[in-house]
Amino acid sequence: METIGVHVDGVSKRYAHRVKGEIYAARDVRLDVRPGEFLTLLGPSGCGKTTTLRMIAGYEKPDAGRIRFGGQDVTDLPANQRNIGFVFQNYALFPHLSVFENVAYGLRVRGQSDDVIANSVGDVLTLVGLAGYEQQFSGQLSGGEQQRVALARAIVIRPRVLLFDEPLSNLDAKLRVQMRQEIRDLQRRLAITTVYVTHDQEEAMAVSDRIAVMHQGSVVQEGTAEDLYHRPTSQFVAQFVGRMNLIAGRVAAIAGRTADIAVLGALISAPLPRRDLAPGDPVQIIVRPEAIEVVRGGDEKTHSDLLPATIVSRTFLGEKIEYSVRCAQEMLQIVRYNEGPGALIPEGATVLLRFAADAVTVLTD
Repeated sequence: METIGVHVDGVSKRYAHRVKGEIYAARDVRLDVRPGEFLTLLGPSGCGKTTTLRMIAGYEKPDAGRIRFGGQDVTDLPANQRNIGFVFQNYALFPHLSVFENVAYGLRVRGQSDDVIANSVGDVLTLVGLAGYEQQFSGQLSGGEQQRVALARAIVIRPRVLLFDEPLSNLDAKLRVQMRQEIRDLQRRLAITTVYVTHDQEEAMAVSDRIAVMHQGSVVQEGTAEDLYHRPTSQFVAQFVGRMNLIAGRVAAIAGRTADIAVLGALISAPLPRRDLAPGDPVQIIVRPEAIEVVRGGDEKTHSDLLPATIVSRTFLGEKIEYSVRCAQEMLQIVRYNEGPGALIPEGATVLLRFAADAVTVLTD
């Protein structure tokens, strides 16, 4: 089957709320999912990501905008005519049907012959690691096995587009990590254009080719996990995609596309986010916890890029150590990877901090 893209063009969805009046669950959402791409809609509860997914599926009709699968406008088509596979949050398995019949359901609805159904179901159960489970019922399966059945049912019909709505939220942490890798590997093997919804930033970063971050019904930034993590365009995105330190500062000087930012009692160089900033303008800088270098000993007076700080607390987590430090009355979070015995810095110790210019993001919103 030809691999297609999904194009969401200015889609909106409104609801009447008894107290709040008319509210937008999704507002002017625009997405271009490339053929064979794995795109994740990421955001907090109530941001519009599931509503957007359901409009792509055909379970909700948009009040404005158009949705296209490849060159076909599917905005007004019902879900059963879009040839999608949908994996629900609660799996939505039929408890009175065997694994075989759950997976075969979509094929039977399409009028496929018994031979085609038997071969297709057998192939897809082998693909998801459930060969031999054909006569089991959902109540006899673990959460991970039920998830695999739901996935098999979605892909056995050879959909043009595969959609996931928070598929791993009911699994424990260890199984979530295993299943997200299995989903990603399977999607790559089948090359199905996929849209995935989650509120879990780590999950989104692990499975996606690209991520669209949603807030208050709109897409506020799109990009790869690396783009969003290292180059957030707003405080919301920076806070939602990973941990961060947000520090108030002021532009001290500008040279080309680089600015000296007065922050924490020192000057830190950083790339300018836009050209209309001027000396004296207030800004905020973002520094990720792992991007702060910790230097023990030395004289900060001879190193203008080093900031004195005090270790307030530490948490040993095996492969990494998390520190809370006080620097110029600000509390900062730092993560350092364990370098072996003796690497722990004691609480109360004085250290020096260095912020590399390429690890600092300047925000103006």
